[in-house]
Amino acid sequence: MSRRTARRILTVTRPLSRCVLGLLAAFCLLGSPSAEAERLKDLASIGGVRQNQLIGYGLVVGLDGSGDQTTQTPFTVQSIINMLGNLGVTLPPGQSLQLKNVAAVMVTASLPPYARPGQQIDVTVSSMGNARSLKGGTLLMTPLKGADGQVYAMAQGSLAVSGAGGAAPSGGKVTVNHLSAGRIPSGATVERAVASPVGQGDSVFVELNNTDFGTAQKVVDAINAVAPGSAQAVDGRQIQVRAPDDINQRVAFLGKLENLDVTPAIQAAKVIINSRTGSVVMNQKVALQNCAVSHGSLTVTITNEQQVSQPGAFSGGQTAVTNKGGVDIKQEGGNIFNIKGGTNLADVVKALNAVGANPLELIAILQAMKASGALRAELEVI
Repeated sequence: MSRRTARRILTVTRPLSRCVLGLLAAFCLLGSPSAEAERLKDLASIGGVRQNQLIGYGLVVGLDGSGDQTTQTPFTVQSIINMLGNLGVTLPPGQSLQLKNVAAVMVTASLPPYARPGQQIDVTVSSMGNARSLKGGTLLMTPLKGADGQVYAMAQGSLAVSGAGGAAPSGGKVTVNHLSAGRIPSGATVERAVASPVGQGDSVFVELNNTDFGTAQKVVDAINAVAPGSAQAVDGRQIQVRAPDDINQRVAFLGKLENLDVTPAIQAAKVIINSRTGSVVMNQKVALQNCAVSHGSLTVTITNEQQVSQPGAFSGGQTAVTNKGGVDIKQEGGNIFNIKGGTNLADVVKALNAVGANPLELIAILQAMKASGALRAELEVI
């Protein structure tokens, strides 16, 4: 065998990791991102890298008379008795506890990916009884469990409640913000880690935040531009990418992958309507066709007036109070507006403002325009 032939064989049989290192170096040669490009980490996430929800039941003590009314929340009394029993305190049978400085609460938290024992996380504490306020309270040691019933963290600490309130002897009260829920920064310590392998086998999966076939193809093109043949789209949301087997090289590969610049595809025209608040939000691709809109307001007025009937002097009659009510319905004349079609957001907003409807009335108009085919957008009510 000649020396040239042996050199070719050695070149072809180099380990795959050497080739991957060359692909990682190619990431650094990318040019400056375009004005509309976004980082891949803003458009997608790595499959399997996720948070896990934790929940627990506990007691908050040290309240200034604003805790649960124990006669109406028997689970609070039962929890106190069980807690005292675990601490070696035994109460006489049939003992009735009348406490005002204790509240039963639910404790929730999110366990971040790759959290290790000893790491601290924030917790949210919410009253589940009839406590008026959790301000100034302290959460006692509470185990936080996952969906599998295992304990993953322990929570304890003083609550931070952003709000204030007060009550007058006459019965009036003033409350600022929400007093029955609070937060404990770094209030829980992780006790158990959740195994989160990065990818399965020789591949990792990039999952888009929003399903879009156009964006998925652009992500595949961006990855293949620096690592030819390593990415392929599974569907409109998931992209399979070949990654190094060595864990150190895989972490470096994913770090470079997340900083790729990708120009996402233009989203479909959509109008979001919140029927509870009357909010209407539309994106830049919403378009209108020429149409005519007739809009009129209907006002219903209900009045109730008390009248006093006073009898004459020495007539022997009694003073009587009568109620006089009335209902008035007024409908303003609906003018017909000719709305010209528009292909950009400014024209659409200008046309809808010409109708002069409030947000709640605008919801009905948009639904009617969608039914008639004049609104070129998807209508979503939340």
